[in-house]
Amino acid sequence: MGEILVVVEHRKGEIREITREMLFKARELCSGASHELAAVVLVGDDAGSMVQEVAKMADKVLVFQGPRFENFDSHVYGEVLTSLVRERKPFLTLIGHTSWGMDIAPALAVKSGYPLATDCVNILLEDGRPFAIRQIYSGKLFSRVSFRESAGYVFTVRPGAFLVPEGELQREGQIEMHEPYPHMAKTGKEFLEFVDTGAGDVDITQAELLVSVGRGVGEEENIARIRELADVMGGTLSCSRPVVDKNWLPKYHQVGTSGKSVKPKVYFALGISGAFQHVAGIAGAGTVIAVNKDKKAPIFRVADYGVVDDLFNVVSALKEKL
Repeated sequence: MGEILVVVEHRKGEIREITREMLFKARELCSGASHELAAVVLVGDDAGSMVQEVAKMADKVLVFQGPRFENFDSHVYGEVLTSLVRERKPFLTLIGHTSWGMDIAPALAVKSGYPLATDCVNILLEDGRPFAIRQIYSGKLFSRVSFRESAGYVFTVRPGAFLVPEGELQREGQIEMHEPYPHMAKTGKEFLEFVDTGAGDVDITQAELLVSVGRGVGEEENIARIRELADVMGGTLSCSRPVVDKNWLPKYHQVGTSGKSVKPKVYFALGISGAFQHVAGIAGAGTVIAVNKDKKAPIFRVADYGVVDDLFNVVSALKEKL
């Protein structure tokens, strides 16, 4: 029986959503191949609640605790993970395709000698062999990547690629406390402070209903009408890139490859043509409803329901009905 290792990403004492997504996918892979799911947590002195939360999602939690792990340092974290991978030889090592993962994964793959696949939107196991599904040409195509035979593999996973059903990750994982490796070298990095770049007043990646507006809204003044509809529907306002480029909405509202990947239960697209960069960002959506005057708009190729009409006619009718 092999092991699938998930690197837990956290910030300010809270587990990030990409960790839950990876643990869910790892459990799915384990159940089909009799592998064991292990999570590794590198954390400062106060780790109790975080470790307990991770233990509900994994078979085993490997905890490295100490002041050197208080804040992310790719050299320190990478050294521990490299030693751990060499020691345990996990079949798969999953890391989020985030600033953490992009800093750690390449060096980990080189030092362990394991093949690396980055920015994966899916992972498959067939006859014991792993395959990575990646988007190429800015999301126009999906590629299925195979690897040379190896004892283990390293994957980075795109945030938002996997849905996490509520109540699906209930485990009573065994917690193992590990001493930091004694000969960890000092690095040339020093953590000074965490600066929040301004995530904004909403997090579209966590919304269950997104009301999204595109170039078809016409003018900045019309954004308020869409925001009113989103409020009435109990949804969150988001947008495509042209709206951000015109400075009609802040960047944190943008969906797409240059914005954020989202996974709402319902994605309501108003006046969005459906460029492949935008469509790539809604791959995790449960139901897509599109409104566009152009019946040939690409968004209709991925929509579950489509309305060919002026978006303001639909907005007005919906607001009146609701």
